[in-house]
Amino acid sequence: MAETHKAQKKQTFDFKIAGVSYKIKTSHDENTVNELVEFVNKKVTEAMSATKNSSFQNAAVLAALNIAEEMILLKKRAGAELDKLEAKALKMAHELENSKASKVNWN
Repeated sequence: MAETHKAQKKQTFDFKIAGVSYKIKTSHDENTVNELVEFVNKKVTEAMSATKNSSFQNAAVLAALNIAEEMILLKKRAGAELDKLEAKALKMAHELENSKASKVNWN
């Protein structure tokens, strides 16, 4: 069965990161864009206060590294949790199969 994808209308949003103006064209809704902008702005602002020369370029790179670190750690954690769930599901499936096999048919 073929899956159809509707082309979502893209909107243009104006926003600022650490006082620098940007425009983005995206199919995301306004709330999602605002959430992304707030997150990145917070990370860049934190990085600017942590860097000695406070250059925007250095802060942007540091913010990108911090965001990448968070993402990679979350992916690793999610992968480990998924592995645990898969192991648990396999164990339950084997237990279920064993319980079916051990039942005696009295008919």
